[in-house]
Amino acid sequence: MAPRTPIGRELLQHDCGLGARFVAGADEAGRGALAGPLVAAAVLLEPAALSMEQVTALERLNDSKKLAASRRDELAAIIGATALTIAVVAISSSEIDEIGIQAANLGALSRALDLLQAPEGSELLVDGFALPLHARPHRALVKGDGTSAAIAAASIIAKTTRDRVMEQLDALSPGYGFGAHAGYGTAVHMEAITRLGPCRAHRHSFAPISLAA
Repeated sequence: MAPRTPIGRELLQHDCGLGARFVAGADEAGRGALAGPLVAAAVLLEPAALSMEQVTALERLNDSKKLAASRRDELAAIIGATALTIAVVAISSSEIDEIGIQAANLGALSRALDLLQAPEGSELLVDGFALPLHARPHRALVKGDGTSAAIAAASIIAKTTRDRVMEQLDALSPGYGFGAHAGYGTAVHMEAITRLGPCRAHRHSFAPISLAA
């Protein structure tokens, strides 16, 4: 039996098959968390122009949720050296409380794509969401972080960036374990909220936090 093609090569093959010279992918991290920012990232690749060395380095590319933290960090550095441009947008917990998570999510993804300044004719891909206010044509790709190399790369950049922010919040607001669970509603996190009450990093419009306040 022939060995399976590495997932990263499959993702790159998908993007090469789109027929565009440049492919931009956008994804977010932290949409369902109870604390910390939502972080959206966009990555611009020129898939057909990658060297064999770059393709080999990206063979381990995958949906960030399927990668160990150490592997995400390795790939984030590789993406930084391979991508034509990278854009990151963070929406704070207080702004999420003000405008709502859906508006924050769509706005951050749209802004990240804008900041890329992808050339005309680029294929713009977004993981799972159409962006109603985005001026340029784009495609929502369901489970895009497991389909497109550009979206997978964006998912890794968004996740690793947000994890660094949550580590900083852990130092600023000790006791909640932000560095371990990244603000998601784990049992440890919920117990800390019950014991300590919400802090400024929490999203106070989210029911588990508003009920605990």
